[in-house]
Amino acid sequence: MILTGFALGPILPEFVLAVGALALILMGAFRGERWAWVVTDIAIFFLGAALLLVLRQPSGSVAIFNGAFIDDGFGRFMKVLALAGSIATLLMSGDWLRRERIDLFEYPVLIMLSTVGMLLLISANDLIALYLGLELMSLALYVVAAFHRDNVRASEAGLKYFVLGALSSGMLLYGASLLYGFAGTVSFAGIATAIHGQSSIGVIFGLVFVMAGLAFKLAAVPFHMWTPDVYEGAPTPVTAFFAAAPKMAAMAVTVRIITTAFPGIVGEWRQIIVFIAIASMALGSFAAIGQTNFKRLMAYSSIGHMGFALVGLAAGTAAGVQGVIIYMTIYLAMTLGTFAAILEMRRNGKPVEEIADLAGLSATDPPMALFLAAMMFSLAGVPPLAGLFAKFYVFAAAVDAKLYGLAVIGFMLSVVAAYYYLRIVKIMYFDAPRPAFDKGSLAERAVLAIAAAFIVLFSVFPGGIVDAADAAAKSLF
Repeated sequence: MILTGFALGPILPEFVLAVGALALILMGAFRGERWAWVVTDIAIFFLGAALLLVLRQPSGSVAIFNGAFIDDGFGRFMKVLALAGSIATLLMSGDWLRRERIDLFEYPVLIMLSTVGMLLLISANDLIALYLGLELMSLALYVVAAFHRDNVRASEAGLKYFVLGALSSGMLLYGASLLYGFAGTVSFAGIATAIHGQSSIGVIFGLVFVMAGLAFKLAAVPFHMWTPDVYEGAPTPVTAFFAAAPKMAAMAVTVRIITTAFPGIVGEWRQIIVFIAIASMALGSFAAIGQTNFKRLMAYSSIGHMGFALVGLAAGTAAGVQGVIIYMTIYLAMTLGTFAAILEMRRNGKPVEEIADLAGLSATDPPMALFLAAMMFSLAGVPPLAGLFAKFYVFAAAVDAKLYGLAVIGFMLSVVAAYYYLRIVKIMYFDAPRPAFDKGSLAERAVLAIAAAFIVLFSVFPGGIVDAADAAAKSLF
């Protein structure tokens, strides 16, 4: 259903966050940096309010602004994931930023503005709305990447992300202009109607450039080059944010544009998705083997996991999209839990990031070792943890779509990737202990514990998430 007039209901979560961000800017400007912690708490409140508003949205599909913004089951599910990632990031950030003396009120405001962009991106239903949401999300991300201004690595990370991000935005805009030129409309549904299942060389070029821009935000090969350096150089809470919430929005808009704008040319876009998926899985599996920095290893891990998630999209079916949604849900929990553990890695007040620093953690901090081991086993896909089910749903969808080769390659590369996850468990439980870490914050330990509980209990109670993902996927078809 398309509402031609202005209706605030479908866009109320975004409106609340945008107004809240503007109010917090004024509060921070008038009250000064001493109120940074208050601004952070209020930002968490606004994000929580937006999450509740998304959950309370009526079922069905409603489009506003002449169809540019759509509120449907798929969008609501992915918005919940993005908001959960933003809330968890802010909860974990406070103590770390205070220790580094960069607890400025601008940080939570930037997280809120980036989240507004994510929500708009998830609900984008035409090329213009897609670009507006993408840029609003990205501009805030460029700033938070270099938020630690006195740190050379953070400044370098922010500059690299900005330059490469500008390049990817240019490619996406060029692809969008080609699609508009050949289809005569910016609407996803209009593009699908104009193409009529008959692709031209212009449409193919437009599709390739749009996918290149979106692959950059997903950190998928061959547009992954920024990821290791930015993950390692950015402040650890920012890296946790990059690995979680923006990935939900980027995957959501990729799924939406593929399924709604190009349903008649499956053969053309499937080749692109299959290539990106295989290349991302391969690079993520092999390049991470030699890494010694935990954050850098998680960068390659995220590249690989985006490849696994795209296996479901390559199927081009509702079951495949359901697999993508389930995969991203489980990936969010595993990533947030792992970065909560990385944030707890401090000695004598200074953060440590080397994997070797985890040696003997089971002796010095058994609960943290247990929770982190659960994260690593799940990331590796070891049964009966949630990571196994994430891969099962996307591989099953690929097999149903007769993409047997893709499923076999994905399975083999997941075995390769298991090496560096299990190596971390070995270091924690079998290597000689190093000095204990400083006591972490309650929020960091809570996020780690909740994530571990989720990935353990998912195998026991999967029904609710699986059914909700199925309903969300069918809303696109």
